Amino acid sequence: MLQGSALAQRKVPEASRRLLHVLVWFIIASALFYAGRELVRDLSAVRSSSSPSDYLLLGIALLIALGFEFVNGFHDAANAVATVIYTNALPPLAAVVWSGTWNFIGVLVSSGAVAYSVLSLLPVELILQVGSAAGFAMVFALLFSAMTWNVGTWFLGLPISSSHTLIGSIIGVGLMNQLMEGTTYTTGVDWSQAAKVGYALLLSPLIGFVAAALLLLCVKAALRKSAPHQPPREHQPPPFWIRMVLILTCTGVSFGHGSNDGQKGMGLIMLILVGLFPAAYALDRHSPAARVQALVAASDQVTGVFAAYEKSPPFFSLDEARKEVLNFLETQSFRPKTIPAISALMRGIVNAVAPHGSYADVPNEMASQIRNDMDLVDEALDVLEKSGRVPIGIDQEIVIEFYRKELDRATMFIPVWVKVVTAFALGLGTMVGWRRIVVTVGEKIGKAHLTYAQGGTAETVTMSTLIAADLYGLPVSTTHVLSSAVAGTMVANGSGLQITTVRNILLAWVLTLPVSLAIAGGLYWLMRQVV
Repeated sequence: MLQGSALAQRKVPEASRRLLHVLVWFIIASALFYAGRELVRDLSAVRSSSSPSDYLLLGIALLIALGFEFVNGFHDAANAVATVIYTNALPPLAAVVWSGTWNFIGVLVSSGAVAYSVLSLLPVELILQVGSAAGFAMVFALLFSAMTWNVGTWFLGLPISSSHTLIGSIIGVGLMNQLMEGTTYTTGVDWSQAAKVGYALLLSPLIGFVAAALLLLCVKAALRKSAPHQPPREHQPPPFWIRMVLILTCTGVSFGHGSNDGQKGMGLIMLILVGLFPAAYALDRHSPAARVQALVAASDQVTGVFAAYEKSPPFFSLDEARKEVLNFLETQSFRPKTIPAISALMRGIVNAVAPHGSYADVPNEMASQIRNDMDLVDEALDVLEKSGRVPIGIDQEIVIEFYRKELDRATMFIPVWVKVVTAFALGLGTMVGWRRIVVTVGEKIGKAHLTYAQGGTAETVTMSTLIAADLYGLPVSTTHVLSSAVAGTMVANGSGLQITTVRNILLAWVLTLPVSLAIAGGLYWLMRQVV
């Protein structure tokens, strides 16, 4: 165990601190200038149809959304530096800057799959009406709830999951909306998607604990030399090859955290942008014209598949088709009109976008309705496949999935400037608030100091889990995985655990979902009354 707090004894030279401050502020200014320029460019085409209040609301919403990512950096991103600091592989200042840089890179190269995986938990009704008062009440309730619990647990030095907090908030909003609007599929939580996300979050700490313990035992069997299994000497870095392994795994965890956790804030920012400025952000106006051609071809294939199930299809106007598809989603009741309505809506989407050749040339006033129709069709196809009411073969299923991917490409996009500001908020959060969580992970989980092998093992398991989760679009918690991995290495090494700390962490984990659910649900109800 460390004497007192090892971090408290490590002083950063004043010259280095000042240089870092200058560098950070320069980078912040550059990032804000770039993001502001891109935002102005995106909104220039819709300026005439927007009011000053829209821009004011956008500023407030972006500030709160980036505040959530900033607080996220306090928790999850700080875990990436705990092991390299406590094994003396990097000094605290260098570790924090290095981790923040790779978090930034991870956010920039992320696919966006995790962002929209989390957003798919939201009620369909609120996603379709995100620009309404209820939609904005939803976004603000989510953000305030998540930030409240994150800041409170950070202040106590308890490493909890920002993912859990956000998902609990989403479920709270969904349940409250269902109570207020009536119980239907479109007003509440998508429980099948919630179960998928929940399994990932529940299994990840178990994977972290078991995998880290087993990996450490393998390392001990393969490397019997004492050097990797000794606690570090005070202020002395580890041997070169061990140091490189520790820095590499820290880099991987930081990158994996950025590419996974960083996406959640991006998804919320996109909800805000689509709600306030649908003409600019409802469709991916920067995608090539080939995307529209691919959508048209895929739509023709799917309507060809559905033609076999349409017997004397009734004539549908687009409004009638929308009502029928909404009825199908709300009641989950398949009727003879269901497939003809979906086909009519698909043809309506093609007729709206094909004449313009690209999404960039779609008239501003049409963008929001086209996006809503795409979301409706996508959700209806998902429910239709899960219901099993239509016998769809493997080849037909592939055709439908390809079409749905084209819908996703048109609507589930994230501009580069959104990634940039999110990455900076996350990285700055790590640099400002890392110390409390790092002390807990490094000093208070186990009864003994981390050895080099324990630090490398815990980071390797965490890095692998995060990267795998990002590839499959599953949100997992860096905090859960790394904290559990450190605990697993302590048990495997025979070092023992500090039961009080472990109990407090587990209690915080258990309370995260119900507390964030209650806060978000209450805030959503209150905001709906006020607005």
